[in-house]
Amino acid sequence: MGKTSDAVAEGVSIASAAARLAVRNHILVETIAHDESFDTAEVTPFAQATLIALAEEQEEAAALARKQRKHAWGKFTDSDGTHDYRDRDMRNLRKRERQYRGVAKELRNRAADAEAVSDLVDQARDAAWGDVEANLQRRLRVEGMRADVDPDYDTMRGARMQALRLVDLPKLSAHRRRLAEGEALQAAEQDERAAESRTEAEPM
Repeated sequence: MGKTSDAVAEGVSIASAAARLAVRNHILVETIAHDESFDTAEVTPFAQATLIALAEEQEEAAALARKQRKHAWGKFTDSDGTHDYRDRDMRNLRKRERQYRGVAKELRNRAADAEAVSDLVDQARDAAWGDVEANLQRRLRVEGMRADVDPDYDTMRGARMQALRLVDLPKLSAHRRRLAEGEALQAAEQDERAAESRTEAEPM
């Protein structure tokens, strides 16, 4: 990959992280704060709009770089500040414009890709569930209070129920299957070792 491609890839990575954060926060607000069930159909348009908004930001940055490049053309005097560009800066400004447009193009492509949007929603949901789970575990460790003495029990119970709605049950089921398979394999290995020990202990 060239330097421009590397810069575009880095920009897309940063924008993707920002999109996940925005969608995660949206999920937390809509499911926990508003006491609603997690709804992929509701979150998907928001995820698409987030990607498009980020693409528009990149396009605006590209337009600004283009404007700055035109303004810098033919200027050879000393610069008066960081953003007071001169003719010698035109190459970097042109490169910057290409990078911004490259990031914007990729973000728009992802917004139009149903699978990419679905992946974004899944990642954001997992992040939201991780936040909720961590907060609940931290509260339980710190307080360790019973329902009859915890004034916030009802509120936290509602939060726990909402948290369960964020769990990816197929993933949880697959995780449990892997654990069961691992335990079965471990038990089989122990039985095999025990059989070998008995064989070695038997008199010839």
